[in-house]
Amino acid sequence: MSTVQVAVFIAITALIAFVTYMHCRGKRGTGPQDERDYFLANGSLPWFFVAGSITLTNLSTDQLVSMNGNQMLLVAWWEFAAVVGLFILAYVFLPVYYREQCTTTTELLQKKFGDKHIRALISVLFLAGNLFIFLPAILYGGSRFFLSMLGLDGGIENLMISSVLLASIGAAYAIFGGLRAVAVSDTYSGVLVLGLAILVAYLALVAIDFDLSGIPAERLTLIGDNDSDIPWHTLLTGMIFIQTFYWSTNQTITQRAMASPTIREAQKGVLAAAGIRLLIVPLIVVVPGIVSYKLFGDVPSDGAYGMIVAEVLPLWLSGAFAAAIVAAILTSFNSILNASAALYVCDIHEAYVREDVTRVGRLGAIVSVVMSVLALGLVPFFATQESLINTVQQLYGLLSMPILSAFVVGLCFRNVEARAAMIGVVLGVAFYAYWSMIWQPAHYIHGMAVTLIFAVLVSLLANRIVFRRSAELAIGQGDPQPLGT
Repeated sequence: MSTVQVAVFIAITALIAFVTYMHCRGKRGTGPQDERDYFLANGSLPWFFVAGSITLTNLSTDQLVSMNGNQMLLVAWWEFAAVVGLFILAYVFLPVYYREQCTTTTELLQKKFGDKHIRALISVLFLAGNLFIFLPAILYGGSRFFLSMLGLDGGIENLMISSVLLASIGAAYAIFGGLRAVAVSDTYSGVLVLGLAILVAYLALVAIDFDLSGIPAERLTLIGDNDSDIPWHTLLTGMIFIQTFYWSTNQTITQRAMASPTIREAQKGVLAAAGIRLLIVPLIVVVPGIVSYKLFGDVPSDGAYGMIVAEVLPLWLSGAFAAAIVAAILTSFNSILNASAALYVCDIHEAYVREDVTRVGRLGAIVSVVMSVLALGLVPFFATQESLINTVQQLYGLLSMPILSAFVVGLCFRNVEARAAMIGVVLGVAFYAYWSMIWQPAHYIHGMAVTLIFAVLVSLLANRIVFRRSAELAIGQGDPQPLGT
């Protein structure tokens, strides 16, 4: 980096931190040791902070870097489908979370099944996904972007140095500020990220005079064939379930929407995030990658976005964009850490170690540090993957559909034994592992739909055969009640 780039980068990064500090100063409820304040900002987030935090928590390097790294239009379907997932969150799940006054999404399962063990099981799966998949993927994607933008060697040593720096700064937000600091920094950073990402997309098109000729047709189509990353028919099966899981049951996302003073305020924020997802995000995650194909050809190892940014932005703006990408990385990273701390403290520590936790912030800090260190050890694995976004989605299928099956059973049926749902979850994990890693009869997105159906059916059969209970459909008949009520 030049002196100008470094100066702009440091100034903008420091400004975001300072503005976040000024906004959050003096706004803690009973202090960061208070569980609701630390994990749900004491129910104080207005709709624009909900929208900003949801948008930037998801919009990190696994979108900007890896989706552009595919260098094709087809991956925009992940964003179009996300709009449906956000509507499901706003009108199906959020009313239930608010009515049940949940701190974590998994708390809903305990209330529906009347059992703390299923809550803990699902939390462990969420934590495993955050630790082994999302956190290292974010660190790798961010490091890969910087190295490609600066034209530096992408060897493992440089990747690890960059990853350590990102993890350290990201953990600091989650540890010292709680959800309020995370959400505020997300929103301020989001304005910068979206603005500059739109500028990059526009300048990329200017660089080729808006002429896409010469780019293969398969890179410009939204109709994927059977051999593509997203065959068209997968949009009718597993894709909708992936989006339902991610936006409606994933603590990292829903935690923001659960932190508003009212359900209406939360829904406004979620719908605003859906509008951004529909109108802005598809443009910025595919156009630069497609243009980079025309300019540079097939770029390996998710390096296309860094190269196009270095090509089209003037020197001083590239420093600003580096700060924006850091913001995107940090907000996604610290959001996952904060959500992970909430899951561990509320669902595991309080249930099995000590019920009355008086120093929530300190315990959350320990969880954040441990997960950050462990995630760094997994960065080299993601460095060997051909496509970061596809690797993340495929691996998370091991957990996402089995987890979603527990919510489906809990919300749609009465009189189901918690242990039956847990059997469905565990066998669902095993089934998807066999489908995607050994059997491979069809695309992994189809496998997700089949896994969800399999896990739900196993839960209902185990409930009937093993526990001698007859499940009753609860849809349209009021909310399902826990056993014994």
